[in-house]
Amino acid sequence: MDFDQILAKCGDFNRYQFMILALFGFINIIVSMHYFTQTVISFVPDHWCYHEKLVNMTYKEIGDIYAKFENPSCTRLADIVGPNVTVSTEKCERWIYNYDFGYRSMNTELNWVCDSAYKARIGQSLFFIGSVVGTLFYGLLSDKIGRVPALILSNFCGFAGDFSTIFTKSVATFTLCRFISGLAADTNFYLMYIIVLEYIRPSMRTLGLNMAVGLFYCLGLVFTPWLAVLAGHWQIYLACTSLPILLVVLYYFVVQESAQWLVTRNNVDGAIKRLKRVARFNGRHVPQSDFDEFRRHCQITREMQGGDDKKHATLLDMFRTPRMRKNTLILFFKSMVITLCYDAVSRNVEGMGISPFIMFSLSALAVLPSSILLVLLQDRIGRKGMASGSLLVGGFFTAAAGIAIAYQQHNHNAILLACLTIAARFGVAISYESGSQYATELIPTCVRGQGVAAVHVAGFAASFLAPYILWLGTFFKAAPSIILGVLFFAGSFVCLLLPETLNRSLPTTIEEGEVFGKGERMFDFPCLQHHDDDDSDSELEKYKRKHSLIDAKQQVESGNYTKRKQSLIDADREEQAFKDAKH
Repeated sequence: MDFDQILAKCGDFNRYQFMILALFGFINIIVSMHYFTQTVISFVPDHWCYHEKLVNMTYKEIGDIYAKFENPSCTRLADIVGPNVTVSTEKCERWIYNYDFGYRSMNTELNWVCDSAYKARIGQSLFFIGSVVGTLFYGLLSDKIGRVPALILSNFCGFAGDFSTIFTKSVATFTLCRFISGLAADTNFYLMYIIVLEYIRPSMRTLGLNMAVGLFYCLGLVFTPWLAVLAGHWQIYLACTSLPILLVVLYYFVVQESAQWLVTRNNVDGAIKRLKRVARFNGRHVPQSDFDEFRRHCQITREMQGGDDKKHATLLDMFRTPRMRKNTLILFFKSMVITLCYDAVSRNVEGMGISPFIMFSLSALAVLPSSILLVLLQDRIGRKGMASGSLLVGGFFTAAAGIAIAYQQHNHNAILLACLTIAARFGVAISYESGSQYATELIPTCVRGQGVAAVHVAGFAASFLAPYILWLGTFFKAAPSIILGVLFFAGSFVCLLLPETLNRSLPTTIEEGEVFGKGERMFDFPCLQHHDDDDSDSELEKYKRKHSLIDAKQQVESGNYTKRKQSLIDADREEQAFKDAKH
């Protein structure tokens, strides 16, 4: 009895699964606020250099006076006499701000505008550097001490960084706090994602995970700018978004450690203990004989893999065998494409003439429809088809938005740009959500924490290229959109080289990951297969599993511990013989 079978007896879509999906929803809300904190506290409204004669004027009158200058926000006036003004050679030291909805951001309070605008950007850069370091660190840590402790530590790090930012007044302390906050970015989300995925029925993963992301992440994004408006001040906003993160500490008492991860750490007793808790929470009675059978299955599998002499798998093991290496590199490239394009699309719409609060909420609304579309199509089309198709569609949306923005730099059509931006966000959101689930399912359990972390790090690293790609637009306006479009289309193609994971037992070891999906063709999609093919494939997998377990049991009883590699080769031969006999 393997893990999926014993989990089904304990309940794989019952009360416990509903509870962790709700807790995952809470994670989505606080993560959406945490990730975009830097953006919200750095909002810069319309502003002009201060002059005592401007104090009693309206913002429209001030704007009309400065409209004649090339850089109105940073031009200092020496004197104002009616419609005539004289320009001072001195730099601005004080500004008049037209606050959006009365919200006072960090940049306006510290006057980080004009020549000092770079100070906030340094903090943003350190945040992304911290996310790279933190993703690697907590990914490795999750495979060492467990998913739940690493999740709690990661979120606590995010709380410490955001809350300490409240008290910063200098660039040095600000960048340090943003680095600490960045250490939590992404790991505070995907570690809970892994826990939910490993405890939920394979056929319900798409519905459960994507609806949780779509509903709660979208809710968090839409609510985030208006929470800032309600708070009225960036420091109060940071307090409101950071303090709820501390509630994640309570997850230690209600969320069970990943039983699959415990099995890979040879802690079968710990895995059974967690499964019994899940069964009790779900109101299921599972006979002890079933757990004993599961224990025997784990022992036999362990012996097949080398027993006590086998070393724990590491990230480098994903590159030692050809098929795992190919799949890993494709996942890296796909993550880089999605993250880079998402960041470039976001940067390429600044100065649209729409309040950042309104534009932020409007673009966030694309998250929920993308999740609903995933729920409706991903279990029909399959993971591979959805990943490839969403990247293809995302490429068209991104290219259209980029070209429109590039050729309307001096005469913005705000409605058109808003629609194209939302459409681009829609395509990228589909790509990101489908890609997250695909990577998590495809990477073996024994290195899932490290592997998913490395995939996300590759994406964050690629996002550093976004400003340089946009810079090419100064030479040829359509260059950024063409480059991003090519990257999207390339990502769409390489996804076709990955194996399908829909309704499959996921790989738990590197060896299983190497043979997972072997023999699949590029355009093998579940939606194009006949029901007879599905049934025969299911029987084929059962036959292979049965052969492997019988062979392992005979080896254990005879004392001949053949290497796992040879066992897999024999299983592949039997599989091919079965295929030949079937045809």
